[in-house]
Amino acid sequence: MTTKELIQTIKRNHSVRLAHLYYTKFQVRVMKRGTLKNNILVKYLFKDLFLYFLVSFFFFFMVFFVNQILLTVEDLLAKSAPFTDVMRIMVYSLPFIIAQSAPFATLVGFLMSLGGMMSSNEILIFRAAGISFFKIFIPVALLGIFISIGSFFVNDYLLPLGTIKYNKLMRKIMNSTPSIELESNSVKHLDTANIVIGNVDGNKVSDVVIIDSKDGDDRLIVAGESVLVGAKEEGVLMQFDMNDANVLTIKTDNKNNYDILRSKRTVMNVFDSTFLGTFSQSPREMTTYDLTKRLSEMKKEKSDNPSTLRKLNLWIMEWHKKFAIPFGSIFFALLAFSMAFLFGKNNGQMIGLFLGLIICVLYWAVQIVGQLMVTKVGLNAFWCIWTPNILIGFFGLVFLMRLLKK
Repeated sequence: MTTKELIQTIKRNHSVRLAHLYYTKFQVRVMKRGTLKNNILVKYLFKDLFLYFLVSFFFFFMVFFVNQILLTVEDLLAKSAPFTDVMRIMVYSLPFIIAQSAPFATLVGFLMSLGGMMSSNEILIFRAAGISFFKIFIPVALLGIFISIGSFFVNDYLLPLGTIKYNKLMRKIMNSTPSIELESNSVKHLDTANIVIGNVDGNKVSDVVIIDSKDGDDRLIVAGESVLVGAKEEGVLMQFDMNDANVLTIKTDNKNNYDILRSKRTVMNVFDSTFLGTFSQSPREMTTYDLTKRLSEMKKEKSDNPSTLRKLNLWIMEWHKKFAIPFGSIFFALLAFSMAFLFGKNNGQMIGLFLGLIICVLYWAVQIVGQLMVTKVGLNAFWCIWTPNILIGFFGLVFLMRLLKK
């Protein structure tokens, strides 16, 4: 195609952005045969994809950020937690929000960018300039890989660092304001115990019922007004200072054998590991390197104990999440590329936004269900965590094959 024919094609298809790009910046950059240099169009594609990715990233970032505010910050501020500590909690939550936002932004951003190009016939200009679908896919794949690498760094380094600081600060807040974890007229599960809580007013609880099973005994504690006190001892999060407590202890192997204890004042310690886990590092507080080493040690110590096997499966799940979540951007890039060209002929940006949001919700739902299947049922961690990406990759390849047949 000659330069004149290319200009006529641009005008005929009303491709304003490419026409402006051609006339203002790249009029003199033509190949000997009269076609635009491929690298000019590739740079243009890179810029457009990255711009829509940024817009989509800020959208999802705000969604997750507001959700974090509603779940955590609002409750902390309502319970009169220090404002500066609450703001630091939000900062420590940012790596998680960034890691979750990047893959979804890749899908929606790329769908809107490529869909817009498709509906405005700009892809036709690319094809007329001699650029194949494979060459168009290269910038899409490269940008998806770069986003995945950046997301992996956040997920592997900044997220463990933020989680460590987050848990440390939460221990401090809960120790100074112990009522944060308690809600009026609710039930709280603490290790082997369940606590039925009455009305909570500041650090006072109107009445408390504790059902506990430990060392072969069932224990029931009923108390009147209790006061929550932040403990100073290491490892103790708070204390229940209970008035008029009645304790019923029943032997599980002999229901007729029981003890009754009455006291005007009883103090029960609640350890911080009950709310925040043990002081030993959790998988989310480790990098991939540290987690891999720890998993190797756990596999060598592997036993037939169900609780040990369950813990090993949970740690394996966290290891897979460190790769599956950030590298989901690559699978989303493949899906966006094929879907945009198949369904983006008319109103490509709107269709891309609509389809992208639906797929993101479904992906999120499958991801959550997969994690529940590991934690509650004990299914294989690999398949439960990677299934969303496998499904996205499968449909991406199916749509790509349909595209190449056209």
